[in-house]
Amino acid sequence: MTVVDDAVQQCRDLLDLLPAEALARAQERHPRVAGFAVFPVYAPVEIIHAAGLMPLGLFGVGNKLEITNADSRFQSFICSIAKSTLELFLRNEMKGFTGAVFSSICDVARNLASVAGRNAPGMYLEYLHLPQSSPTEACREFTRSEFRRFRDNLGARTGRPITDDAVARSLGLYNRVRALTRQLYQERRHRPGVLSAAELFTVAQACTRLMPEDAIPLLEDLAASLPMRKPVSRDCVRVVIEGSFCEQPPIELIEAIEAAGCHVVDDDLVVGWRLFRHDVPAGPDPVAALADAYVADSCYTSVRFNAAQPRTTGLLRRAKDAGADAVVFAAAKFCEPALLDYVLFRKALDEQGVPHLKIEFEEKMWTFDRLRTEVETFTESMLFE
Repeated sequence: MTVVDDAVQQCRDLLDLLPAEALARAQERHPRVAGFAVFPVYAPVEIIHAAGLMPLGLFGVGNKLEITNADSRFQSFICSIAKSTLELFLRNEMKGFTGAVFSSICDVARNLASVAGRNAPGMYLEYLHLPQSSPTEACREFTRSEFRRFRDNLGARTGRPITDDAVARSLGLYNRVRALTRQLYQERRHRPGVLSAAELFTVAQACTRLMPEDAIPLLEDLAASLPMRKPVSRDCVRVVIEGSFCEQPPIELIEAIEAAGCHVVDDDLVVGWRLFRHDVPAGPDPVAALADAYVADSCYTSVRFNAAQPRTTGLLRRAKDAGADAVVFAAAKFCEPALLDYVLFRKALDEQGVPHLKIEFEEKMWTFDRLRTEVETFTESMLFE
């Protein structure tokens, strides 16, 4: 087994654990650290880490937990990640966690924060009101105030102030994690087949379950090993995956897309943990620097609006920069932000003559044959036209 294969398998094993189990594994290396869950899409993990806590991605539980309680708290037509996340709190499966933070994604996420809070009275549940409008000075100031409020509240909860120096140190670590992740994405883009989309997705998501101190050596080893790995050569269509910015698809779905004849050259998977396009300079006020980066230097997503740079423009640029032939729009069932955006994306892609395919997924999918057939039909129509 190569270095890459071994690292990917370790990451996959980590993703097979429930959040509390993943935290327990991290505590083997960091015995004094408590967990703090981060619900997609974005939260300032640097502030959490600076508080002496472990930020841990909360992406639902997939097939690892049967939904027996959450269905009675939510209507049937909502995304599966909301139900399975709430199930964790209702079953008291968040042992070892100080709290969790939710942010402005959609009405479901907003309600999930309050419902989870009522069912976990001993935990600190925070909701960040992140701006979704164009980057203005007012938007920048509001974001700074929200991040400072979060820092003060979290510091009060842990019993010690979160200093600017601590935030700056954490920011340096997460800058390194994001830079290495960007490097892996660039390597895959320029050498399709050297690292599959399923492998990179596994690694990127697993890093949300690692302390940055542990994620960095893992990513460094991967980056150092990839140049020596021989790409898998196949006759494939180069595609961008769009629409999975919040709830994450099963890894098997990404594998099915690739097996159906696609080289995934870019995607928005786990985008909230690699949101910034460049390193964030800490400066004298690292909390303000984080807020400014969120406002002015973050990737486009379906939960942000920028009149000067519409999301359709962002997708078309992403596809062009990656040299993609087509777009696969993969959205979670009942994900309103993604499915509403598809109307805009479809129009823009049609106008530019970019082929596209829409598929939907949910956490508890277990068969992918029909989806693979859809993607195969789509790719073959392009390869043999």
